Order: sequence, then C-alpha cells, then structure tokens
Amino acid sequence: MIRVGVVGVGKMGLSHLAIINALEGASVTAVCDPAGYLLDVINKYTGLNVYPDYTEMLASAELDAVIIATPSAFHVDMVRAALERGLHVFCEKPFTLNWNDAEQLAALAQERNLVNQVGYHYRFVGAFQETKRLLDANALGKVSHVLAEAYGPVVLKPKGSTWRTKRTQGGGCLYDYAAHPLNLLNWYFGQAEGASGTALNKIFSRDTDDEVLSTLTFQDDVISQISVNWSDESYRKMSTKITIWGTNGRLYADRQEVQIYLRKPVPELADYAAGWNVRYTTDLTEPVSFYIRGEEYSGQLEYFIAAIQNNDGNNVNSFKSAAETDKAIAMMIDDFENDERPRAPVAAASTKKRFSLFNR
Repeated sequence: MIRVGVVGVGKMGLSHLAIINALEGASVTAVCDPAGYLLDVINKYTGLNVYPDYTEMLASAELDAVIIATPSAFHVDMVRAALERGLHVFCEKPFTLNWNDAEQLAALAQERNLVNQVGYHYRFVGAFQETKRLLDANALGKVSHVLAEAYGPVVLKPKGSTWRTKRTQGGGCLYDYAAHPLNLLNWYFGQAEGASGTALNKIFSRDTDDEVLSTLTFQDDVISQISVNWSDESYRKMSTKITIWGTNGRLYADRQEVQIYLRKPVPELADYAAGWNVRYTTDLTEPVSFYIRGEEYSGQLEYFIAAIQNNDGNNVNSFKSAAETDKAIAMMIDDFENDERPRAPVAAASTKKRFSLFNR
C-alpha cells in the first residue's frame, strides 16, 4: 500500500485526496494545512492524521509519497524537503517560479531515484494525447506554425484578489493559465528556443498580468503564437486549444475532440483518410477507476501511483518536463522586460514566501 500525504486542502488538494483514497494500492494517511477548521473537519469525518505544519508531518507521518497542492511560491522548499526524506512527489502546476529551481529539483529527484510528477493534467486528456500520437507519426508533415490558446473567467473584477493574482505568490495568468498550453507545446515540440513580441497585459489585476501574448520558436523552424486570457467571461470555464499547420494539412484539438485535415493519407495511420477526420475525447479516453471532475484528474494520479509501484522513473509529466515550461515562461518575462516600448513593467516573480495560507 502506497501511503500518501496531501499538503494543502483547497480545491485541488481535496480533489486529489478523494481520488487517491479511491485507487487500489494507495491511501491518504496524512493531511497538512494551516487552516485549523479544515483539519478539524477532515479529522472528525475521516480519522486521518492531520498536521498544521509541513515539517512536522514529514517528521512524524509514515509516508511513501506526498501530493503538494499549495500556492506556487511554496513548491520549491516543500518538494526539496520531501525528496531529501526519500519520498516520491506529485506537485501541482506551475512547478516553480524560477526555472533554475525546477532543474535543480529535477536533478535531485533523479539522483534519489524517486518518482516525480507535476500536475499538467492536459497530458492525460484523450484529444491531446491523440495529437501527440499524430505528430509522432508525422501526420502533418513538416510543421511550420502553431497557435496555442487558453481562455476563461477567472479574474473579472478590479477589486479583491487571491494568491493566484499576486505575481509573488501564484505568478498571475502567465504562470497559472498560460503554463497549460505552453506545457503542451513542450510535449509536442520540446524546449522553446526563444520568445519575442511578448505582452503581459493587465485588465483587472493591479500587480500581475491577465492576458498573455507571445511568439515562441522551437527546433526545426516551428513557430508558435501564444494567446491566453483569464479575464474572458465569454467562456463559462477554462478552454485550452491547439491548432497546428503542416505541409500535409492542419490539426485542431481541444478537450472535446481532435479535427485533422490530411492532404494525403499517412501509411502509419490506417484509421485516418485523406480529407477531414474527427476523433472525440470520449472515444479516445481509457476508463478510470474513479471519476471526479474529469478522467484526466484521476488518470494522472493513477499514473503516479503506478510509477511508484513499478519503480518507473520515465514519467510523462516529470519535473524535468515541467522545467521546460518554467524556462519558456522565463524567456517570455525576459523578452517582455527587455522590450523598449514604453509601458509599466510587470515585476519578476519571487520565490520567497510572503503569505500564510497555502491551500490551492
């Protein structure tokens, strides 16, 4: 039985807690959060060991792994402490606010031979997985242009804020929203080589960005436009989209489906014909043992537990892969801050802790 500690019991932490306790071969044995009333409720109704202090939990609880679902600024210290105690780690995204920290943690996890994963759940959505398979099969021929988008209604008022809207805590739209399509780009095309024309625009927030625009370059002359806005109430919830153009056609993917137009059929893809083809996520997604919010949330944790059970360090969502996304974000910030156009700069993110609560 894999014994798991959950750190931070906000929306994501509670979701992870429920999923882990439903998985065969794993159980949550400890919960950590600074909110005493949450710990009292969890202890009363579940009997789980609860801790207000992370260091105390690591020292006292018998654990094999931890799930860290705290605001981003806490990730580095918490992940490092868990790895140094020999624990496998699943950490929510964005991984870090400094890509150098991400690479150091990836190296430490590899050195200790510990399973490490970051919660970029779109890699477990059937349509985006099928996109990866089609690209690996060279379905589109030589890829030239990509449009990566994400829109949703997160920040819609100028007053009030959460840790997500503070650059030193959550990193703003760039880290919290744009990280998702960026991570898919890293999965499909590898590490970004440069960023240009970056705009980090405020709409309602005072000290961080609500809209992100940029152009990224990748190997083999692949160019991608990034368009992200978390202050867009025309969307009911977050919508992430990828459109890819190549010499043999065009592909569009979102959470619901993959649409691909092929100029010529591809021998390796017998189930795809010339012209338009559509595949739906419902047909592409493998069943999960416990459904909550979406199969991808259960799928990523099933994958994490299986990797621990099989001692498999070749994780599709490893710290190393997440560091590529953190580095792409750093490129975009650097491009924005070094642009000579007159405007109010957005401060670079800090990795120092400046707040008390850490539930996502």
